[in-house]
Amino acid sequence: MTDTTIVHCSDLHFGGHADLPQVEALERFVPSLEGDAIVVSGDLTQRARHGEFQRARVFVRHMQDAAPTLVVPGNHDIEWWKSPLGIRGESVKYEKYRQYFGDVRPVLQVPGAIIAGAVSAYGIAWGSLTWNVNDMAVKGHLPRSETARIKQVFATARPGQARVLVIHHNVLPGALSRRMGLARWRSAHKRLLDTGADVVVCGHDHQEGAGQVEGRLTVSTSGTHSARSRGGRPSVFNVVRIEREVVHVQHYRWDPATGCFAPSDRFSFARHFTPEPVVSTVDGMEA
Repeated sequence: MTDTTIVHCSDLHFGGHADLPQVEALERFVPSLEGDAIVVSGDLTQRARHGEFQRARVFVRHMQDAAPTLVVPGNHDIEWWKSPLGIRGESVKYEKYRQYFGDVRPVLQVPGAIIAGAVSAYGIAWGSLTWNVNDMAVKGHLPRSETARIKQVFATARPGQARVLVIHHNVLPGALSRRMGLARWRSAHKRLLDTGADVVVCGHDHQEGAGQVEGRLTVSTSGTHSARSRGGRPSVFNVVRIEREVVHVQHYRWDPATGCFAPSDRFSFARHFTPEPVVSTVDGMEA
């Protein structure tokens, strides 16, 4: 098995809230981390405008120069108002996003991992409605069809290959907000476990986090690189290192005084992997 390092950032919000010194620092610093892959888990824009997407595309191009890069849309990246409750179908919401980033459900293969993107951002949709009016167009959800598709993708993983799922909405409650990003999160947790994922990377809450779902599925939550960090805390991105038996989530925290990111908290979780098959041989023949 090959150890895999993934650089994980999220919620850049290009537009009125982007913190450009942070963005430029990321563009300089991330290549030095020599990750096997880079993941941006949504909300690249603030209002899904062309100018915002154009700057986000430049950022992603910088990341692609450093390592294979995968991005997924967040709730700020979709034009949900063109099809509330899916009245004109789902694809119309993502037309502008696709102009700049292509597939909304990308899959990336690197030597040690298969990384699959899933859509959790649908705007005002039946699956994300709650009784809280403030959740309108903000909450996400994971349809059964989406987790079933991810399970099929991960079924193609080679023995020992890590399976990493990328979504926008936070899977675990935020440390300060205490809010789940997903509506119907209990059902979502069960289906996430059933996909066979080793790691989920996500954002949305604008505060970093690291934890597990039921002690089995490691979750990396990246902060925001905008002026809207939770509680005014320094922004954070994560580096996820997946080893044979352990997953490490390392936070890199922004220091505005130095204009640099520096390593801070680090969390390690047992990895519940599927062992490689053992083949015995007798006189050179497989038994």
